Amino acid sequence: MGRQGESLAAAWYRDRGYQVVDRNWRTRSGELDLVALRHRTLVFCEVKARTTDAFGVPAEAVNRSKQVRLRRLAAQWMASHPATRGRQVRFDVACVLGDTLEVIEGAF
Repeated sequence: MGRQGESLAAAWYRDRGYQVVDRNWRTRSGELDLVALRHRTLVFCEVKARTTDAFGVPAEAVNRSKQVRLRRLAAQWMASHPATRGRQVRFDVACVLGDTLEVIEGAF
């Protein structure tokens, strides 16, 4: 389910003119699902996929501690990719519920 959700989100970004520059970037601290770039904006997207909303909507899983971790990971990613300096940074959450995708731009 997770890989399918990430593929849906990556296609969503590509359809809107973004270049997906990284997927599943990992360190000891965690993982970034998607990194996308369009013009001067660098987007770090957390993808949450579920088959039903029985345990809440996918976006609810991106709590405060997860947001802090994602910001740290984004800083690590940018440090390892110096060409991205000077870009605007945005954090999105892609919610996949069944076959439906909703991307919350600027989620945090």
